[in-house]
Amino acid sequence: MMEWLREFSKGDSLYLFWWLFRRRDRTKNHLSQQVLTFLLNRIARRHGGYVGNGAVFRGIPVLPHGLHGVFISRYAKIGRDCWIYQNVTIGEVDRAAPEIGDRCLIGAGAVIVGGIKIGSNVKIGAGAVVSADVPDGCTVVAQPPRVMEGRMPDDRPKVPGLEGD
Repeated sequence: MMEWLREFSKGDSLYLFWWLFRRRDRTKNHLSQQVLTFLLNRIARRHGGYVGNGAVFRGIPVLPHGLHGVFISRYAKIGRDCWIYQNVTIGEVDRAAPEIGDRCLIGAGAVIVGGIKIGSNVKIGAGAVVSADVPDGCTVVAQPPRVMEGRMPDDRPKVPGLEGD
């Protein structure tokens, strides 16, 4: 038993986490819910993430990097077959959290906040900050990188004595 628990705590498998999560949602006994919530919080903390007590999952999401850095608000609703990468925040504003549709991909470091609706088949790029509704089938990315100030290598200023004349 201890060997299995040690292997589980490495973060390679979240099977027990999702099993306990479903069990807690189906349990009517308040004491059992509290015990399961405690266990879930300990497991999530061990994996470096947080899944809120009231979060609704229509299916088990795919977490390629485990719960590492993933924060999911207790008011969030996550659809089926969603892929959630590391360091994603699905947060709340005034007790309103996002509702994410089915088959969505949320890239590493993305932040989704507020009482917004993310449609189905949406891709949210790494580092994107989403605070407005997104229709079905869209791709959301962060601002394109831009060079604020720079010069091409041939445009370097000439410094006397350094050109090798």
